[in-house]
Amino acid sequence: MKLFVGLGNPGAQYAHNRHNIGFMVLDRIAADHGFTPWREKFQGKIASGTLGGEKTLLLKPETYMNRSGQSVGEAMRFYKLGPGDVTVFHDELDLAPGKLRVKQGGGHAGHNGLRSLHAHIGETYARVRLGIGHPGHKDRVTAHVLGDFSRGDQGWLDDLLRAVSGAAPHLAGNDPQRFMSAVAQAMPPGSARAAAPRGEKAGGGATGAGTKEQPGAPDPAAPDERSPLQRLVDRFR
Repeated sequence: MKLFVGLGNPGAQYAHNRHNIGFMVLDRIAADHGFTPWREKFQGKIASGTLGGEKTLLLKPETYMNRSGQSVGEAMRFYKLGPGDVTVFHDELDLAPGKLRVKQGGGHAGHNGLRSLHAHIGETYARVRLGIGHPGHKDRVTAHVLGDFSRGDQGWLDDLLRAVSGAAPHLAGNDPQRFMSAVAQAMPPGSARAAAPRGEKAGGGATGAGTKEQPGAPDPAAPDERSPLQRLVDRFR
């Protein structure tokens, strides 16, 4: 069994927040792939179905972002799953809106949902980092992630949710490269937007409830050691 986890906060007041994009992805997957209705279990909401021939459980923790690991740990113990069976969908300040990346293991970079998961299940689970862009200054990060997507965001957001849902069977089948390629091919040209306002640098440290810190920019002088496939995928990020 695969366990797909979407991070977010419960309640109508948070439903359209950028911080809840993980919930939105799971809702789209459940609707598109004929999953069971959502029901309450494991301190969250779950739905079950099949993706790419793999039995898959969708979980939206309702413990609030900072305690997401409690819900995920409970589900993993019940089904006797390991971190390698878990994929987490979460908001990512470092990526422009409409972009995504898949990452296996690593640190939580200050994201409090991931921090809670690290504490409860370790750090070797997979993550799908969903770009929401950076507001341009660390003092505006909390308002940005806890703010609703704007009307102008709806185009690229719908494109991204549709593309991720369509490519989800590849992710359940343990083929993240094919998943990313399928998402990139499904996104209309120009769907992704700039990550920061004109003249402002997207980056800088950011801390606080449910926010994440920004790592330094890559060294432009470093040799490009990516495979041809990875370079192709990166063109669409």
